[in-house]
Amino acid sequence: MTGSEVPPSSPEAAPSTPAAAPSFRLAYVPGVTPAKWVRIWEERFPGIPLTLHAVTAAEAQGVLRAGDADAGFVRLPVDRTVFSAIPLYTETTVVVVPKDHIVAAVDEVTAEDLADEVVFHPLDDVLDWERPPGQPAFERPATTADAVELVAAGVGLLVVPQSLARLHHRRDLTYRPLVDVPQSSVALSWPEDATTDQVEDFIGVVRGRTINSTRGRTTSQTPATTEQPKRKRPEAGAGTRRQSGAGSRGQRGGSGGAKGTKGAKSPRRGKPRRRS
Repeated sequence: MTGSEVPPSSPEAAPSTPAAAPSFRLAYVPGVTPAKWVRIWEERFPGIPLTLHAVTAAEAQGVLRAGDADAGFVRLPVDRTVFSAIPLYTETTVVVVPKDHIVAAVDEVTAEDLADEVVFHPLDDVLDWERPPGQPAFERPATTADAVELVAAGVGLLVVPQSLARLHHRRDLTYRPLVDVPQSSVALSWPEDATTDQVEDFIGVVRGRTINSTRGRTTSQTPATTEQPKRKRPEAGAGTRRQSGAGSRGQRGGSGGAKGTKGAKSPRRGKPRRRS
């Protein structure tokens, strides 16, 4: 072999790539508070980190479709040809007003009560209507937060789901329920063709399944549960001993015990033989 020749390398097994550690990415839209479900997840699956991703209502479906989150708390409707969804709750719709507004003096409001009011319609509105009741503003605010600022300035009102009114709470504003108008529903959603083990586990958390539920999954990351005590099988002849024991107690208990053993014959005891 000349110096210019390179000896063929011997075939070697390619090093195995370690599998990525499992994780779960959860998106959520404004107004949704996922803390309760996150806490249960961390207690139940301490080996699988959960990452939260705050997204706007308009961004939520795109984030899930792109695979940037495994599941998300979104506002309905969603594209049911692509996503699975579990509806969770429907929110009360409220009107946000300054504290000194006449609406603040009543318990609830109808759409007709707002006929003469300027009502803002932000571009990120999540209610399913062409426009809110009342008089339209000259232009639409870019965001709900911008609309809240305008309400605080006293130039109009705002209609939103109650959670968004709480999210953008200000001391100088209040809100009242608005009846006979659309409402917003929140759901847990995920791409139907990407139903992973972690998604199934999180569905169980949201549905309130216990860790030992037959519909829940069991994973290697699931913490060990306390072993339930095994039920003792009845020993052979135990029933006979209980019956004879009851008879003995009846004999010792006098007339009360005699009723419990009526008709039962006690065994004869033979007299001891005299020694000769």
